[in-house]
Amino acid sequence: MIKIITGTKGAGKTKILIDMINEAVKTTNGSLVCIEKGESLRKSISYKVRWCDSDQFCVDSYDAFYGFVAGMLAGNYDIKEVYVDGILKIGGADFDELGIMLAKLDKLTGDDTKVVFTVSADMAELPAGVTKFA
Repeated sequence: MIKIITGTKGAGKTKILIDMINEAVKTTNGSLVCIEKGESLRKSISYKVRWCDSDQFCVDSYDAFYGFVAGMLAGNYDIKEVYVDGILKIGGADFDELGIMLAKLDKLTGDDTKVVFTVSADMAELPAGVTKFA
């Protein structure tokens, strides 16, 4: 299941994501993963969450991101939730490519794994391929 949190810069998306992550630690029966570009969330989330810096793994496109997540899921069937802050920083500002990647990831995860993204854009800017996950 894919879910996006949208809004312009400063709208509070990351705060919402941090709260979701820390609440999920208390309630989720399985592993949690947080992916971001850089280290801004690392100290704000529970140590029980597997944290990843996309730069450390050279994830610099939507195809690379999809492969990265698919590899994690293949290696650990216990991952129940994945949280991604700033997907546009990781994959780029091509909203159509983002929509394609979200659709592929939705097929991969199905109902088994929840993946939540923050997208720094106004909902009106985004194509239907992205907004359908809002």
